[in-house]
Amino acid sequence: YGTKMVGGVTPGKGGQKDDNGLPIFNTVRDAVDATGADATMIFVPPAFCADAMLEAMDAGIRLICCITEGVPVNDMIMVRRVMDDRNAAARGADSQHSKELFTLVGPNCPGVITPGPKTGEDTAESHYTNAGCKIGIMPGYIHTHVSEASTGKAVGIVSRSGTLTYEAVWQTSQLGIAQSTCVGIGGDPVRGINHIDCIRMFEEDPDTDGILMIGEIGGEDEEAAAEYIKNHVTKPVAAFIAGRTAPPGKRMGHAGAIISSGAGGKPTGTADSKIDALREAGAEIALNPSEMGLAMAKAMGIAAVTA
Repeated sequence: YGTKMVGGVTPGKGGQKDDNGLPIFNTVRDAVDATGADATMIFVPPAFCADAMLEAMDAGIRLICCITEGVPVNDMIMVRRVMDDRNAAARGADSQHSKELFTLVGPNCPGVITPGPKTGEDTAESHYTNAGCKIGIMPGYIHTHVSEASTGKAVGIVSRSGTLTYEAVWQTSQLGIAQSTCVGIGGDPVRGINHIDCIRMFEEDPDTDGILMIGEIGGEDEEAAAEYIKNHVTKPVAAFIAGRTAPPGKRMGHAGAIISSGAGGKPTGTADSKIDALREAGAEIALNPSEMGLAMAKAMGIAAVTA
C-alpha cells in the first residue's frame, strides 16, 4: 500500500525472515537499532499486549498501534500511566517536544490510514502507488485520495468502531469525497488517543476540509469532543453515534459501549446525550449509519451526487 515495512519481532525467531523477505528480530530494541523503525503495529495476544506496548516505548518508538481486542483494563491503565508520565516529562524537558511524545492508537482498533492514489490497475496486488500509508487492518481499496475525488475535497475520519469507519469511508468515496486520514481509536474504555486528539489534528491539517466523527454509547468522550468542537473547530463536522436503542446496563459489542447509571440513577453515556451535545456544537448529525456520508456532504455544502 505504500507503508515502509522494515521487519517484525517474534522472540526466539531472531535471524529468520518472513514470507516477504523481511528480517525478524527477537526484541523491539534489536529491530529499531537495525532498521531505524519509528512506528509499530501490535497483534500479540491480549495478555501480552501491555508488555509489547511498553517494550516499544522503551525502544523509542513514538507511534504505537495496537490492533488486539480484549486487552485487560488494568493493563491499559498501567500502560496509560507510563505513557502519560513519559510524555509529561518530555514536555517539561523541552519546549520543542512534539517529536518526543508517544502516540498510542488503540487497542481494539483497525489502525490508521492515509490514502494514496491508485495506479489505475484494477487489481488487489497493484492497486496503489507508494504515496499512501496504512498501519492497520482496514480494506485499503475503499479509500480515495483527494486527487481522485470528484469534489476535490477530503475529510478526516475518527471512529470508535472499525466497521463503521469502513462504511463511512465507502459512503464518502461514493459521494466523490476523499479521506485525508482515517483513525480508528478503538472501543475500549481505556485507550490511547481519543476523539479530541484526532479532531485537533484534523483542524490543524491543511489537507483536511471536514471532519467525520463516529462515536457510540458509553463514557463521555463524545460530549467532551462536542465541547471542543464548539470552542475550537472551524471546519465542518458531521457525526454519528451508534447505540441509540441500547438498553441501560448491557454491554453492546465493545467493552466501553455500555450505558451506566449516574447520580440519582440517571443514565449516563446515552446516545441522546451525545447527539444533543454534538448538535449544539454545530455538527451535522446522521441518525442512521447509512446517512454518514450524506451528513458529511451536507455539512460541507456538497451536493449529494455519487462520484
